[in-house]
Amino acid sequence: MAAVKRKKPVAANETTLRHLWLAGLGLAVIARREALAGAGRAAGRVEALQQRVRDLASDARSNVRGGIENVRDQVEPKVIKFSADVEARLAPVLDKLGLKSGKPRSQRKSRKPAAKKPVSRRTARKPAARRSRKA
Repeated sequence: MAAVKRKKPVAANETTLRHLWLAGLGLAVIARREALAGAGRAAGRVEALQQRVRDLASDARSNVRGGIENVRDQVEPKVIKFSADVEARLAPVLDKLGLKSGKPRSQRKSRKPAAKKPVSRRTARKPAARRSRKA
């Protein structure tokens, strides 16, 4: 018996325009889906980055405020001591001048601005009457 050769279906091996069209549609769908997913991932990363920046700014603000309070706590007693030393040294001079230095001066209270005075408008002068000249 002779070996019979079977023919493979021709349609399965050929690429047709329909196959190209379907592949193109599939590619477009996949590209659109990936673009939307990529945009969503990018938006999520942006939001995470914004939150991280806010956290870093808050930490920096807290560090600066803590440092300022620390410096203020160190400097304030020295300023008070310096002020007391100056007042103690000036006390004899103020006594000689007749100014009392015994009691500390109260802190100045803020003053209210003075009430505005009504602006008096001066009336315009009328020009003097002209004398007629005789010719």
